[in-house]
Amino acid sequence: MRAHLGGGNIIFPSKLLLIGDGKVPHFENRIEIDRDLGERVSNIEDLISKVYPDISEIENKDHQWMCQRAILAARNSSVDEINDLILSKLPGDIVTYTSIDNVMDQEDAVHYPQEFLNSLNPSGLPPYSLKLKIGAPIILLRNLKPPNLCNGTRLQIKFLRNNVIVAIVLTGPAVGQTVLIPRIPMIPNDLPFNFERIQFPVKLSFAVTINKSQGQTFNT
Repeated sequence: MRAHLGGGNIIFPSKLLLIGDGKVPHFENRIEIDRDLGERVSNIEDLISKVYPDISEIENKDHQWMCQRAILAARNSSVDEINDLILSKLPGDIVTYTSIDNVMDQEDAVHYPQEFLNSLNPSGLPPYSLKLKIGAPIILLRNLKPPNLCNGTRLQIKFLRNNVIVAIVLTGPAVGQTVLIPRIPMIPNDLPFNFERIQFPVKLSFAVTINKSQGQTFNT
């Protein structure tokens, strides 16, 4: 992940490296962040307004505006909370897509009922109830058509259809291209049993985890 302060200020990455190398003076395991590394905010609302000013006008923003910004967080729970909050600020109605969940071995159906499968939210898998709006940024969770559509590619929603999402690519070699995202079957590999979720392989990406931001460039 590359982050530029003020459109490419070299001070930011150099000071970030000093922090990572433990070369910044600290007191009781705390360091003081100066303004060369960014502005401090007191709450989530202030953070959102700094990163996404005039978020209610998102449909009038071009894709270059969106691809340069994101909120980074360490935990998936924090990312989901921020994404849901920003989505509520966007104009328009929420479109909800529910997945089809099934156990791979039918003998497990008695032990893992449908309601239980719907409640699962494994890392790297879209939720059972996927809530989206036109104009919102999303991130791919699977490779669809490398190198243009890979796991981690960010896009911006242009249209929401019953069986396809029309979006414009924000990152990677296909930036600016309009693509179609279909529903696909996905099987998580970190559970003690196998189940399949048929859903759009995307999540909101106003905020993303630090892990998912690797290889991308943001202006902050």
